[in-house]
Amino acid sequence: MLNKSFYKYFLALLLPLSVMTGCKKYLDQQPITELSTEVVFSDVTSATKAVASVYSRLVGDAGYGIRLSLYYPVDNDEMQGPTGAADNDRRDIARYSATSGNAQITNPFNQIFTGIEFANNCIDNIPKMNMYSNGTDQQKKQLQRLYGESLTLRAQFYLEAIRNWGDLPAHFTSASNQAGAKQFPAATDRDSLYEVLLNDLKTAATLVPWRKELASIGNQEDERITKGTVKALRARIAFYRAGYALRKNGQVAQGADAPTYYKIALDETKEIIASGQHALNPSFKALWKDQVCAHAVADPDGELMFQASATGRSGVADTKLGYYNGPTVGSYGNKSINVLPSYFYAFDSTDLRRDVTCAVYNVNADGATKAGQAITAINDGKYRRDWLTNPIISPTDAVQYLSLKWQIIRYADVLLMFAEAENELNGPTAAAYNAINQVRRRGYGKAINTADATVDLPAGLSKSSFFTALVKERSLELGGEGIRKYDLIRWNLLATTIANTKTTLLAMSNRTGTWANLPQSMYFKTNSTADDKAAWSNSFYTKEPTTAPTGTTKIVWMGTTINTVALARFATGFTTGKSELLPIPQPVLDANFNMKQNPGY
Repeated sequence: MLNKSFYKYFLALLLPLSVMTGCKKYLDQQPITELSTEVVFSDVTSATKAVASVYSRLVGDAGYGIRLSLYYPVDNDEMQGPTGAADNDRRDIARYSATSGNAQITNPFNQIFTGIEFANNCIDNIPKMNMYSNGTDQQKKQLQRLYGESLTLRAQFYLEAIRNWGDLPAHFTSASNQAGAKQFPAATDRDSLYEVLLNDLKTAATLVPWRKELASIGNQEDERITKGTVKALRARIAFYRAGYALRKNGQVAQGADAPTYYKIALDETKEIIASGQHALNPSFKALWKDQVCAHAVADPDGELMFQASATGRSGVADTKLGYYNGPTVGSYGNKSINVLPSYFYAFDSTDLRRDVTCAVYNVNADGATKAGQAITAINDGKYRRDWLTNPIISPTDAVQYLSLKWQIIRYADVLLMFAEAENELNGPTAAAYNAINQVRRRGYGKAINTADATVDLPAGLSKSSFFTALVKERSLELGGEGIRKYDLIRWNLLATTIANTKTTLLAMSNRTGTWANLPQSMYFKTNSTADDKAAWSNSFYTKEPTTAPTGTTKIVWMGTTINTVALARFATGFTTGKSELLPIPQPVLDANFNMKQNPGY
């Protein structure tokens, strides 16, 4: 986690700085919101607290604590949202049926722009500090880092806003500086916004140190942004700038001059790889179970490049990861994110990532033994309550906030972005193969840097075939991490993929073609404590035995319910030329007559 001093005033920094409003004291401490700008930005310690307030807007209920991470990205070809009737709430968002009056849209929109405003205050004021220019070398480097972090956080907030709502007003200075400007700004084309963000991140990369350079400026290694984060985010934004998006005219169109932005992505990811600052954790399961779910502070490999930290056990600055999603423990948990049956079978039988990404059990009330689930009831598995350590949460504890950190960027994504950019510009070169194969080898439990014909992509693929393999590999590696829907949009594959997934789910339900050879039932080892395929007596990939194995519990696995349980609610409201974006919240339209609603709403 971020060091304690960085979060000392974490919960007190939830209103804009004093240039906007004041607030009452919190727990008898003087929050930074009651202090003047001059005091807030007087030294490194106070400026660090101000930047902590920017980080704080990543999480909480309206941020990556649940809405941005688990409500918005689902009903892709990996995961789908909760069961139940239409509700003008979370279910409708998952099914592409949201309206502008949905409260689960308004609050995240507001929080994102609060984060942008917090960042603007830091961006406007940190470079003006006397210490920024005249302090010691260490003070200047620490303040430069804080300035670069603020630019990066603003870019992340804007990216999240753009990929959900499209064109938006440009707010690149604090509200106090815009007091005399146009009070009702119209939306700015997203490509113009992306240009600002890309330039900001280019600047930030000159200010923020690599993770292995932190000690030289007197900072400890924690979850704060480093140079690798900045460059990875710049690559990600470059892909969005190069890719397809729903435009204000109702057409899904690609950004102009795509090769220029693929080149940015290629250069940034290439530099990260060459730096040697980041690497893959040798074990995909250990990454999630022993690193993320164990609340580990140290990340020896540096794979977790951008994390949204969580604290406080409340909706203010914590997360419901592992409670809203993942397997239940006893009666606790929501089971609201389900793995699509077609996604489960997208994994090869020997791909170790399947049993991490897909949790095919719930945990009994004892907190240890498991109960197998039907294919339509399995949950995403990267954030699991039963994997929690440091501290362990008791199965009888009703707490909903588990302080799990949402992963925004991992090094595996950097390797896959490099492979994609290299293929776009130069075709499937040896370097592109090497990058994707490192990810694949780790996924199959192989030595990452040793060629292995059993799992490496076959040589001689065309550019289009390599791209098809990459599209699948990104899903297998990054499943359930809030990336897939937005990938499919920028590739202009969302509509096609949703249609194909529906066709596959219907075929699975009818057990036609190759699906007829899969097991109707599975046999779970009674009272097993295993959290992977070792808990099952028979294979997921062949017909079940005619006689139940001893010591097992029969689970109706495939059945004929895929059509009525999974397909019946999957992406039911999706409409091309509309559903690629969420509606602009009605309160935003009411407050600003120059803002226009997105197409189709």
